[in-house]
Amino acid sequence: MSSKKINIAIAGSTGYVGLDLVKILSNHPKVNIKYLCAQKNLGKKIQFFDQRIKKKLPKITHLKNVKWDQIDILFTALPTSSSQILAKKLFKYKNLKIIDLSADFRLSDTKTYKKFYSLKHKAPTLIKNSIYSLSEFVKQKIKKYRIISCPGCYPTSIQLPLIPLLKKNLISKKDIIIDSKSGYSGAGKNLKKKFSHKNIFSSIHAYGIFKHRHTSEIDQEFSKISSTKVKYTFIPNLIPTFRGMLSSIYVKPKKNISINKIYNELNRYHKKNYFIKIVKMNKDIGTENVLNNNFCEISVCKLNDKNRILILSAIDNLVKGAAGQAIQNMNILFGYKENLGLK
Repeated sequence: MSSKKINIAIAGSTGYVGLDLVKILSNHPKVNIKYLCAQKNLGKKIQFFDQRIKKKLPKITHLKNVKWDQIDILFTALPTSSSQILAKKLFKYKNLKIIDLSADFRLSDTKTYKKFYSLKHKAPTLIKNSIYSLSEFVKQKIKKYRIISCPGCYPTSIQLPLIPLLKKNLISKKDIIIDSKSGYSGAGKNLKKKFSHKNIFSSIHAYGIFKHRHTSEIDQEFSKISSTKVKYTFIPNLIPTFRGMLSSIYVKPKKNISINKIYNELNRYHKKNYFIKIVKMNKDIGTENVLNNNFCEISVCKLNDKNRILILSAIDNLVKGAAGQAIQNMNILFGYKENLGLK
């Protein structure tokens, strides 16, 4: 492992995800933050937006001021399609890697992207240079790619327990029910515009029931491990807390598959995954143990309905569901321990 520090720039550094990136990376022993970029509030200190950040860091600047030949990694926490435009401009810098936290490179099919995001993909030729990277499932494969696309928060909490079980054909692929609850930070800083007619800070609000964008990447990743379509119902909800996510996943075990078999398989699969904690069976969990860290807690529970079992999956939507996972990917990319600079 080289003693040289990685020079990084963060685009979108003043959004919810961007601020968590800055906070964590400012304490990473192998990182040198060279540029903090945004469209507004140029010249301000990052502490103006988040007083949790204690280190002296560069003031907010515009992307046009970045000396790209000096940067090893660009983290992009930008609105939809912005990362595509930026990647297209910067791809000529051969040593630059991009870790993208938007949806811009999550989907390998441009038609699916247009269907779910109502936008034409602006950098289709770069898709082959990108990889959908949920850290626990791709590991060393990401070293071959220049664009690392981090999954959405809902798909992260859902795929971590389900993919091992679907791979082993332990559960039915026909009738999975997923009820996910997220802190309102998951809707971004434009929350008041998106939900202007709702008092989202003191109520629970189901949304995206008929067509949530994250189902596109869930479908894509399930199709990679299953020759038959995985059918599921997904209901996302915003709850009146700032951060945290809990997915309640109801599955039907295959014939002669016991709850112990499912529990043991999750333990086996995630045994070497530092950030995945399979708790004691039938333990009711919340988000209290995963807030402000990169862990995912998973619990397997019996139900009165003997045909189903419940799997609970808890993460911090801004950390394991975004900034922390991006840094975990960076660690893998550069050959560091996955948990370096993370907790």
